[in-house]
Amino acid sequence: MSKPAHNRPTRNRLVNGRLLATASMTALLAAGWTAASAQTASPAPNETAVEEVVVTGIRQSLQSAVSMKKNTMEVVDSIRAEDIGKLPDPNVAETLTRVPGVQGYRYGGEGASPVGVGSGLTIRGLSGQTASQVDGRSYFTAGGSEFNIEAAIPGMIAGLDVYKNPSAEHIEGGIGGLVDVRTRRPLDLKGFTASAAISGKYNDMVKSLQPEYFGLVANRWNVGDGEMGLLLAANYQKSWNRSDNAPGPGGANLRRVAAANSSDCSAANLGSAYNAALASRSDLSCLISVSNSDALAMTPAQRANLINFAGVQVNQNEEDIQRTRKGVNGAFQWKPKPNLEFYVDGNYNSYLYHQSYRFLNSSDSRYLQNLVVTPFSTTEGLTSRNANGGDDVVLAGQRFGSGTFVGSTFSSMGGEEHRLYKTWILASGVKWSPTDDLDLKFDLSYVKADQHQDNRAVVMTPRAGLAWNTTRAIGLPQQVSISGPDLGSPSTWAFLNYANGTNNVYDDAGLAAQFDGKYKLHGSFIEDIKFGTRYYRKKSKFYNYSFSGKNLTTDGAALTANQSNAIFATSAPDLVNGSHTNWLDGDAGYGGGFLTFNPDALLGDNVRNRFPLAGIPAEDSLPEVLLSRRLATEATFAGYGVADFSFLNDKIRGNIGVRVVRTDLDAEARINDTSSGTAVIIPNKRSNAYTDVLPTFNITGYITPDTLLRFGYGQGITRPGVGDINPTVSVNPADGTGSQGNADLAPLRADSYDLSFEKYFNGTSYVSAAVFYKKIDGFVLGVQNCQTVATAGPITPPQTNSCPAGQYRITTPVNADPGTAKGVELAFQTFFDYGFLPDVLKNFGIQGSYTHVKTELPVKLLGATGPTTIVRQPFQSDDNYSVAGLYENGFVSARLVYTYRSDYVLFGVAANPIDGRYLKGYGLLDASVNFNLRKDLTLSLTASNITNKAPNRYVGEPDNGYDTDILRQSFMNGRIYGVSLRYKFGG
Repeated sequence: MSKPAHNRPTRNRLVNGRLLATASMTALLAAGWTAASAQTASPAPNETAVEEVVVTGIRQSLQSAVSMKKNTMEVVDSIRAEDIGKLPDPNVAETLTRVPGVQGYRYGGEGASPVGVGSGLTIRGLSGQTASQVDGRSYFTAGGSEFNIEAAIPGMIAGLDVYKNPSAEHIEGGIGGLVDVRTRRPLDLKGFTASAAISGKYNDMVKSLQPEYFGLVANRWNVGDGEMGLLLAANYQKSWNRSDNAPGPGGANLRRVAAANSSDCSAANLGSAYNAALASRSDLSCLISVSNSDALAMTPAQRANLINFAGVQVNQNEEDIQRTRKGVNGAFQWKPKPNLEFYVDGNYNSYLYHQSYRFLNSSDSRYLQNLVVTPFSTTEGLTSRNANGGDDVVLAGQRFGSGTFVGSTFSSMGGEEHRLYKTWILASGVKWSPTDDLDLKFDLSYVKADQHQDNRAVVMTPRAGLAWNTTRAIGLPQQVSISGPDLGSPSTWAFLNYANGTNNVYDDAGLAAQFDGKYKLHGSFIEDIKFGTRYYRKKSKFYNYSFSGKNLTTDGAALTANQSNAIFATSAPDLVNGSHTNWLDGDAGYGGGFLTFNPDALLGDNVRNRFPLAGIPAEDSLPEVLLSRRLATEATFAGYGVADFSFLNDKIRGNIGVRVVRTDLDAEARINDTSSGTAVIIPNKRSNAYTDVLPTFNITGYITPDTLLRFGYGQGITRPGVGDINPTVSVNPADGTGSQGNADLAPLRADSYDLSFEKYFNGTSYVSAAVFYKKIDGFVLGVQNCQTVATAGPITPPQTNSCPAGQYRITTPVNADPGTAKGVELAFQTFFDYGFLPDVLKNFGIQGSYTHVKTELPVKLLGATGPTTIVRQPFQSDDNYSVAGLYENGFVSARLVYTYRSDYVLFGVAANPIDGRYLKGYGLLDASVNFNLRKDLTLSLTASNITNKAPNRYVGEPDNGYDTDILRQSFMNGRIYGVSLRYKFGG
């Protein structure tokens, strides 16, 4: 695929009384401490005063994480892998869900995003608003500003730090939080170190073992008065999972029932669903569509007999999901003198998401036999948020329970998606301490990120005249049985069409130059001053090569009603194959076995070559969809200053700082100019610039050296995504509507407050309780306005968009009213190695966290003139918790973890709840056991999703009484088992 070359063109905020408020808080804490210190005089907290205990394994990792949490002046939680090549979970996104305040999603059996962006992680109720770093440097996946952490390989990572309220010295960009991925450095190791591991994963639905390989070698050696270190590591990981699911429709789908042989079941009432052969049968009922307005015109008694069919017509979807991760990490350090260091390091991530799918898409008949209904009130509130006002009328009093749809039909789809993410970073710099009191660092980094998403499929249709009887019964999952012609036989099917419906290329690159300094002060309550500047420039490009509507017929034309130009599956048996026969593990009654186009046969130009009359372009010369092209350049210049302070004999410590950042944005789209009567594609360029002043303040009071009260305040921003700022303009003259991007969008700006209490008992044991509050301005929402579009032609009469003559009704993303996120976090961990407990318990431990969070965003879901509705953020659960049981002795270490999250909205709250999707709360159970066969050799066994749970989707939303319990899509992913053997020398 060739890509053309292009030339691309290359609000001030003041600090207000918040700084005064934080200064007042400092004074109050100081006054409170003065009274307390008059009663107790505890020694000052000092990292070096902690007794050094040599520990390994789980305890060692927990001790390192506890030290980070305790001694950092910010609100941070960490996970450490002190054993090289070994994070506590087989998936990095799953590991992060053990952190208080972090909620995750599992898609296709692994911690992953359902849309391939951001890994579905939500920090303190905010999704898609997380900043990502590797070793303190900005790191991202092409197409966004957040790193898709499901791409990360666990073996390459030394630790993860989650900053909930970062201070001014951290790079801005995530109001939800900051995830910093830490890799290893050779001079951090003790000498020559080598580690290697071979692993395998097995999904009990796929029944195939997939490999993982890891290797690391590092050394350090003396050179003159200094030393050098070199580290090289590589990882390869492959997994193969299943995602069986049964998607059904949203919407009210109101029906009234009549006898099939009555005048009600006429072609006028049934439309294209009318079947003359079934219209005379006395054993059948017909289902007649009823709109909301029709239902409101009925009497209450008539409405009570209407039936809601939401979620009933489910399809049979089978998805084989293979994920291949490759990673390389290298680092070189040279210290010619103890006070001078030069370094070069880099990381490379390649992540291939490969999904082969087979879908049997249902088209249920409107003729029904043996109908059973169950009571259910479908209200105006559920269907339209009671947009008409007045009483919340019950539109239907029943919902479908079970029945047989007679004369149904199906279509079959075989598809194949390759989504390849590549991200690499190369960095170099120098650290220099010209005096004992001054530390300087300069770092230069370059990130290159690419993404290619290619999703193609062939649809087949049954031979003319074939029909099936489909029996359905609601349940979890819905019970389905199908009788009729053999769905797995080639003689049943004809080819219909081919589409490469998604073929997108993302091409991003970022360059950063950062200077940091730290100057230590003496004889003052200010311990040191940190300062620095950063220049950053990122270019994001997007190209679209998608197409659809390629007819697979003998003449390249659309398939005729009598299929006279059809190509039947019997003529190309090598292009088709059957689906799995254990769909949903047989729990739905129907097990599968239907025929689809073979996903493997979709690769390359195979379909083009086998169907030469379809007009399919060659894969290496696909035409670009020029109207989809977008370019964006973001340049930022930031400076910061932070003062670390300590007074009252170190009883109070903290920092105060400010970060000032200027953002300049250039965006360009391609639009259709039809103002002259002839469509001409032209560039549309827009620019935007704004400056943010972001103060931060953190203070910790030491009630005792191991009892802390911590307060944090900070302002942060998350810049809008490139899709929202893309200045595209698209109109439909037929109905006078359209949409456009908005390069003038302001970033989300948040004021974040944290207050936490932490008690540490020893190097691995603590309890903590925290409350947080975020006030957020600028959530992006689509708003409709009437406006003249200079590049659009006239609206086709008669104009029906309720706008003044000649104006289009345009949907534009805008910054909405302020919202909030607030909640509570609790955490604890300990081993039972206390003197007052029996020795038998000393090797056991427990770890847990609980978060309660609420997000509130006022929006006008029903349009600019509609009522304001308070909605939650997508992917936000009110409650989640994680509890882990631990065991470790010299030979074996084990961990059993249960993670639960409550109901949440999937992608966003729908305008009408009946169209929405939410997930019911569920928990996941995972386990791991490690056997130290020798000092240098470890055998590990893992089990994920032991109870075989999956994120089932329901109609409605968890709030406002719209949690319907109507199943919209059930899932099954299976259990995953793993085994690995790891060798380590030195380190």
